[in-house]
Amino acid sequence: MTDFTLKQQSFVQNDIPTRLGHLAANLSQIQTFWLEGSHQDTLIQLVKESRYLIESIVTDMVKADDIDRAAELVDLVRVLTRWLFKWDTIWSDTTEKLSAAQQTEDWLRRVLEISGSV
Repeated sequence: MTDFTLKQQSFVQNDIPTRLGHLAANLSQIQTFWLEGSHQDTLIQLVKESRYLIESIVTDMVKADDIDRAAELVDLVRVLTRWLFKWDTIWSDTTEKLSAAQQTEDWLRRVLEISGSV
């Protein structure tokens, strides 16, 4: 079993607010890397990991009949996926990176609201 698989199994054992907190930490790092224009490989991994985190969170939110907030997080997955598909364009354009950083800040705020941390 890989370290990532072990990390996934451990993650899904946490409650939803804890997992949302982990997602928020990822988003905070993502925002920093967008603003710095640095750590491209780490940034890509954080975006991919965040998509997985959201998938596991949404699954449990749907089970808990929290459909509206789960749908919001699905929208975040769409944003992250768009970034991956347009990566070269975004990474090579300062304006695009700043836009991605702003989107990340907005989503970070919303994730914290959903988690009850704000």
